[in-house]
Amino acid sequence: MLHIVDRLAPWLGPGQPPFAVATVVAASGSVPRPVGTAMAVRADGAVLGSLSGGCVEGAVHAAALDAIASGTSHRETFGYSDDDAFAVGLSCGGTLDVHVQPVLPDDDATRALHALAAREEPAAPVALVRRIDGGARTVVVVDDPGAADEAAVARVLRGLVGPDSLAAAAAQVVAVLRAGGTATVHAAHGGPGARPSSPEAPAGAQVRAGAAVPGDPCDDVEPVTLLVETRLPAPRFLVCGANDFAGALVRHVRLVGYRVTLVDAREVFADPRRFPEAEVVVDWPDRYLAVEAAAGRLDARTAVAVLTHDAKFDVPLLRLALDLPLAYVGAMGSRRSHAQRVAALRAEGVGEAALARLRSPIGLDLGAVTPEEVAVSVTAELVATRHGRSAVVPLSSSSGPLHAEPAARPDGAPTHRPHPEEAP
Repeated sequence: MLHIVDRLAPWLGPGQPPFAVATVVAASGSVPRPVGTAMAVRADGAVLGSLSGGCVEGAVHAAALDAIASGTSHRETFGYSDDDAFAVGLSCGGTLDVHVQPVLPDDDATRALHALAAREEPAAPVALVRRIDGGARTVVVVDDPGAADEAAVARVLRGLVGPDSLAAAAAQVVAVLRAGGTATVHAAHGGPGARPSSPEAPAGAQVRAGAAVPGDPCDDVEPVTLLVETRLPAPRFLVCGANDFAGALVRHVRLVGYRVTLVDAREVFADPRRFPEAEVVVDWPDRYLAVEAAAGRLDARTAVAVLTHDAKFDVPLLRLALDLPLAYVGAMGSRRSHAQRVAALRAEGVGEAALARLRSPIGLDLGAVTPEEVAVSVTAELVATRHGRSAVVPLSSSSGPLHAEPAARPDGAPTHRPHPEEAP
């Protein structure tokens, strides 16, 4: 729901009709949209968002209207029918589980959405937690999810989870929040023998915590199921070198959800009017990177592209960047420039493992020539890296599922796949 919450603000005003939110809570096989994708349907039939690109929207629309009329939540499953080509389902062959939740005047969900829509910083870090295993409509908001601890989350979850499930649920919700993921969390009753499972579960996966306790008198006989959606700040992309290639690249990486900073020591070229989509910094790129790293403003999602073509900028910058736990480090240049750059880095003491992380020459082999084409090439490599794709081939020449499970980060945490609409 987080990716459409800002657009829901006009639907939350006084006198507005009720609406329902349909959210993908589980997905398997080849599916068009990931867990957490949501579509809102108002009582008058108006729609925001999309779940599948068209193949199940009609059925979801009808289910949302039913939820508004009944005032209760329910779950729908859509798959593919080989027996009936005209049955409602996914032509891609996957399966989607969709939770349909009414948002009625003056209930908890409405109050939570009002609070989100009224924020001064719409893109600030936040998380939503909903219980999706019954008819309850409760939604709770978790501020600053990256810093959440189990005690604080347990306090927030008390309105959603009974006391016997609270500890197990809080442990698993914290794991999802810190990873910046979206996932369903299953928590059985806590009891003496319950142990949380590993928090290292892929974003969008189902995470089970605890173990069922025979004879537990609690009313919740089945495990509690929560949907956790997390919004972290946009990942950073540092472009070093103010030229036409940088201008095109800035525009492209913004479209896939990055906050972009352009750095160049040459003030005459680093003119903010040339790069209106980026924060422009006049400084030596290696010095700027060192300051940002020391201040904790870089993380394992950060990407760096070096486009300067000048060894006095490139070598110190790459030496530092390859020593940081960044998601992507790329450098533009010919094969000859690459060989000279690698030799200079080796002379500076950069090891082979670090050099193997360098994407140079930068980008995928698309035959790109113009700045815009090169930007497509670099952005495509960035997307492939973000999703753990080491080899990229045309989909038409490959087989298997289009959307594999997210790759684990080096620290073992799940890789967050930003929804396309999460771009700032």
